[in-house]
Amino acid sequence: MRNAEDLERLIRNVPDFPRPPVVFKDITTILTEPGALGDAVTLLERRTSSMRYDAVAAVESRGFVFGAVLAERRGLPLVLVRKPGKLPAETIGEDYDLEYGSARIEMHKGSLPSGTRVLVVDDLVATGGSALAACRLVERDGGIVAGAGFIVNLEFLGGRARLEDAGYQVGFVIRVDSEQPV
Repeated sequence: MRNAEDLERLIRNVPDFPRPPVVFKDITTILTEPGALGDAVTLLERRTSSMRYDAVAAVESRGFVFGAVLAERRGLPLVLVRKPGKLPAETIGEDYDLEYGSARIEMHKGSLPSGTRVLVVDDLVATGGSALAACRLVERDGGIVAGAGFIVNLEFLGGRARLEDAGYQVGFVIRVDSEQPV
């Protein structure tokens, strides 16, 4: 079983992606290392164990991977939070800002029964824009946000603090304190 430090060593730094001066933290390397995905989800499950939830809402696209494994392990429903135009039925949407632009996410309207406690999952929290938008979607659809879970927390961008300031519990596996690779 890998620990958080082992998983952090697997993350690839990609300079100037999607544009300068961003140093993109690529977690796809965790997916290509046999067994690392399972270890990452096990650690995420431990870090969110105090949050009582009945469903998982996973944010496109890498959040789908971690959220799906977590939901399957716990025998819980999985709700997909996607980019506009990707879901076939009636949707609700939220616009948000991110560290290098703005975007919108959507989820199916009526995805879960009203009052369902939901854990929002994504691969990484940076400024917190997409996670906050996903939390708002869950709430607008009648759900209760039990918390948010991430594999990576880019602490220096303040997303975890923004989520906590908005009243959400946050769990994460890896904390990155600087944009620069170590």
